[in-house]
Amino acid sequence: MEKKFIEPEILEKANVWLNGEYDTKSKEAIKHMIDNDPQELIESFYRDLEFGTGGLRGIMGVGTNRMNKYTVGMATQGLANYALKMFPEVEQISAVIAYDCRNNNTFFAQITADVLTANGIKVYLFDELKPTPELSFAIRELKAQIGIMITASHNPKEYNGYKVYWDDGGQLINPHDINVVAEAQKVTDINEVNFLGNKSLQSEIGSEIDRRYLDALKTLSLSPEIIKKHHDIKIVYTPIHGTGVKLVPTALKEFGFTQVFNVPEQDVVSGDFETVISPNPEETAALKMAIDKAKEIGADLVMATDPDADRVGIAVRDDSNEFIILNGNQTAALLTHYLFTKWKENELLDGNQFMVKTIVTSELLIDMANKFGIDSYDVLTGFKFIADIIKQLEGKKTFIGGGEESYGFLVGDFVRDKDAVSACAMIAETAAWASDQGMKLYDLLKQIYLEYDFYYETLISVVKKGKAGAEEIQALMVSYRNNPPKIINNSEVISIKDYQKQIHFDLKNSIEQKIDLPKSNVLQFFTEDGSKISVRPSGTEPKIKYYFGVKSPLDKIEDFNVIYNQLKNKVNKIIASMELQ
Repeated sequence: MEKKFIEPEILEKANVWLNGEYDTKSKEAIKHMIDNDPQELIESFYRDLEFGTGGLRGIMGVGTNRMNKYTVGMATQGLANYALKMFPEVEQISAVIAYDCRNNNTFFAQITADVLTANGIKVYLFDELKPTPELSFAIRELKAQIGIMITASHNPKEYNGYKVYWDDGGQLINPHDINVVAEAQKVTDINEVNFLGNKSLQSEIGSEIDRRYLDALKTLSLSPEIIKKHHDIKIVYTPIHGTGVKLVPTALKEFGFTQVFNVPEQDVVSGDFETVISPNPEETAALKMAIDKAKEIGADLVMATDPDADRVGIAVRDDSNEFIILNGNQTAALLTHYLFTKWKENELLDGNQFMVKTIVTSELLIDMANKFGIDSYDVLTGFKFIADIIKQLEGKKTFIGGGEESYGFLVGDFVRDKDAVSACAMIAETAAWASDQGMKLYDLLKQIYLEYDFYYETLISVVKKGKAGAEEIQALMVSYRNNPPKIINNSEVISIKDYQKQIHFDLKNSIEQKIDLPKSNVLQFFTEDGSKISVRPSGTEPKIKYYFGVKSPLDKIEDFNVIYNQLKNKVNKIIASMELQ
């Protein structure tokens, strides 16, 4: 077999590792790739693992395009350099570090801690795995300047990652994201990284922060009396081997729910995620064991959180008493409807409240906000932009809640990232509230569609791996931007929002309007029949994502299935017309 050609620049990067002060095991792995697996060498070195605006995420292994001691160390050195520049007035700069269940979790957490303390930064390191929202909470509680979460969210087991937070508890936004990236890019040699940690600057934290977080979470409850009446609704919860394993059941218990059942096999903390193909609560397979358990015990609600417990997927019983998995838009609609209704019933609304959603999330949430007289904001994809609005309005308006279609939701503002722990508690409370009205969550969802219109949304993610895949995704976005579709599913495209150019093109009236949001590689097409199609490359996975949204009036509950099938068929036709399947 002919040996695969390896580009000279890739060999040059590999040789830097072979001849530099890297560990023996890494050098042996590189030699093996050169001799036996040149394609893996290419994938490992064809680029530097990007320290993006949210941090690092990549496959674990040897090389510049992999998560390892050296890429993590260089990124952390850049972050330390920036923090030291930005907080000269702070006598002792501090950072909080947490980690989820990923393989090498404590290793990467300790490398991060060592580099920070070696640079004079005090580190609060959690003593065991913790959810991402608790990391966000702890930053504010401990008045730290930065935070790092070692996680790859819902990615497959081969991945790990590194999310960076600022002193407000939110992920980095402009200008800090860009500036931290620039500082990280200046660190081009591992000899510039100080790995020799100062243990006197490292402290462990644990249960005391759990307690403060849970106490704050309990203040979110809006219907304690209803929970007392319906405390025994049966709930099955699974952490899918991740960080929700302790805090979610505890939160449900402290809210007052007494019939919470687990899936023992998935309570086992493991970065190998043995019981699932992918630890992603968006995927039906990830919830299968929990749904089977719910059928066995007669439960009505299933909840599953991803490895770092910032996203939650739920399954509910339909009219046939079978379990169906709700998408992120539907879960957000249920939570938003409940929150707005109870805030009004409890006489908490005074016209000074607001909610936030992302641009690819259902417009139904905006309709709800308008009805209740609550201000609403649309932001780019990514919860850091929701957190930024909360920060901007802090002390001026009250944040009720908000979320994104990718199964992330936040209630209240003491956390500044999506929070599946509080979301699970509030979903259970919503279920109790629905039960008090003689409804299941599925019935409540239909009532919402009856009131506001039937919104149907779905997502297709097209996977394109590696160097070739990244280039293909880029080419697709260029093609959509330069040659946008004029007709989609026999309906004229009447407007286009290009968030990279920051222009809204009103094609019907030949008007161009400025989009007042940061630049982002996202395109949205709006058709004459009311369809909305969004296209964007994933920021964390080798995918290009297509979001589809259509709607129709629902005049009576009895028409639900008919309208559902009509909207589903319409989206399928849109997908076919765009030649995605």
